[in-house]
Amino acid sequence: MSFFAIFLALVLEQARPLGADNPVHRLLEAWTGWVARTLDAGVQHLAWVTWGMATVLPALLALLVHALVDWGMGWFAAVLWNVALLYVTLGFRQFSHHFTDIRDALDDGNEQKARELLAQWQRVQVGDIPRSEIVRHVIEFSVLAAHRHVFGVFFWYAVLSVIGLGPVGAVVYRLAEYAQRRWQREQGTDGVSAVLAQVATQAWRLLDWLPARATALGFAIVGSFEDAMDGWRNHAQKFPQDNDGVILAATAGAINVRLGGAGLSVPAGADEHATAASGSSTPGQPAQVAHLASVVGLVWRSVIMWLVLVALLTMANLMG
Repeated sequence: MSFFAIFLALVLEQARPLGADNPVHRLLEAWTGWVARTLDAGVQHLAWVTWGMATVLPALLALLVHALVDWGMGWFAAVLWNVALLYVTLGFRQFSHHFTDIRDALDDGNEQKARELLAQWQRVQVGDIPRSEIVRHVIEFSVLAAHRHVFGVFFWYAVLSVIGLGPVGAVVYRLAEYAQRRWQREQGTDGVSAVLAQVATQAWRLLDWLPARATALGFAIVGSFEDAMDGWRNHAQKFPQDNDGVILAATAGAINVRLGGAGLSVPAGADEHATAASGSSTPGQPAQVAHLASVVGLVWRSVIMWLVLVALLTMANLMG
């Protein structure tokens, strides 16, 4: 069932993507804001309770609905419920328009527009960075976005589907990513304490540890395996965040592009991962516009590979 749910959700999301200001996003924004205002007291144990309320409780509700639908209406209705959940938690179109707009601007030779679009997307101060740096940052941000919006959700949904908890995996991962991003940005304001922001970041890094390495492994398999694994082993530490570093180092090796280096200026209120790089870079060719097509190919080949794997596991389960 997990294969059909993932496949249908990806097709539906490509055909009719959710808008940026959709009802689900507004509900999520209201829910995480209310939980933080109500429960956050700047105390460690209450911060974990707050995080659990914001992420685990909705996931358990989604699982309860799944069980009731499966019991009362049958497995086909349960599949449709899973498709609906994945439709709002998984998908390229939640970020790919940023990538496409910047690529089009670069193709047209309009580097200033590309800089402005990059700054708007990541809430950073771009300045007058050269063309190669624009491409490099777009690659880094796009790969991380693909991981968070597609492969991470994909991973936890598929893994937990083995024991019937697929909806929990998808919802917890998506809410954990959103909560840490929002609370990190809002700490010190709107009642969000530094303790809650730290707890959300810790929980996110734990949840993302395995998916990040699965994404890196997928990129290695469908790209240049030896170079990707070499980047993973020897260059992941050049990036400030451990999980992000594994993905970016593997990407750099997989398509032979130089990633890392000087970061972008992050104004107050920006996401903590808005600048992915540190002061050093990986080996590889300087980033060029042609590498953007390589990134698209790498990501889609990885999606197909994981879909085939899940399909084979689903068939084995049905036949066994």
